[in-house]
Amino acid sequence: MTSRPLRFHHAALGFGGNPLDRMAAARDHGSSIPALLEDPETRYVAFSGDHVLVRGPAEADDPWFRSGEVKGFGPPTETVFLGRTARMAVFAKRFDPPSDESEGAPPVRDLRSMATVGLAPPDTLGILAEAKALLHWHRSHRFCAACGQPSRLAAWGWRRECTACGTHHFPRTDPVVIMMAVDGDRCLLGRQPRFAPGMYSCLAGFLEPGETIEAAVRRELNEEAGITVGAVDYLASQPWPFPASLMIGCIAEASSSAITIDATELEDARWFARAELRRMLDGTHPDGLVCPPPMAIAHGLMQAWAEA
Repeated sequence: MTSRPLRFHHAALGFGGNPLDRMAAARDHGSSIPALLEDPETRYVAFSGDHVLVRGPAEADDPWFRSGEVKGFGPPTETVFLGRTARMAVFAKRFDPPSDESEGAPPVRDLRSMATVGLAPPDTLGILAEAKALLHWHRSHRFCAACGQPSRLAAWGWRRECTACGTHHFPRTDPVVIMMAVDGDRCLLGRQPRFAPGMYSCLAGFLEPGETIEAAVRRELNEEAGITVGAVDYLASQPWPFPASLMIGCIAEASSSAITIDATELEDARWFARAELRRMLDGTHPDGLVCPPPMAIAHGLMQAWAEA
């Protein structure tokens, strides 16, 4: 695919910089976690539904709260332990959105927007991604998949237990392949109807049961664009908490070039020369075509190949 190894710019990627020690061994058997709830050094992140509670623009949209502060938000639907750094333990709480916006709750921010415009540092974004995915799982898995009875939070948020049959359920992460097919000095990009005007990105799709990463890359490229590929190289991954995916970034060597678009998935797909892709990345494309923002793994894949 290229004579030189691709250099991926991990520092710009959103949600990947999580500094927490998750302390898995202490979730069930340790006595240290309950004592951390009221520790003055402990910090909380909080969500109203799927949105991050923040202190507001006057405090740079700070999402960190102390124990006494989150108690003022009312009863949480869940409280989960995320882990700790050398300095502090971190918990997350989820609250139902208020029925009346005038109730005095802190402002909320969309996590994707926070990452896109840089409203939080990388390590904070990684912690918020962990919290959002875990809290979403609890909200959507309140009943046992084995018997249908209610389940309860256990292991400080890292398990649910059925109150009737005793089945244990664990948080899920949905793997997604996101890939760019390349053919010599050109790459394949597509756009969905929901994309911003002029934006093209890498193709992507969920892994299916019993499927390898390489097989999923080949299947998705063939299904969405009619392209067959040979060698598939893994490049990088990204947690994507919308709601709880792991994006697995790959570069694939095309063995065909005729594009047949799946119109249910894509509005357009075409080959881009490396020089044209560079103009898209630096915002100078003559037709105004653009790439996803730097926090997205698609941008990283495109940049890595464009610079090779």
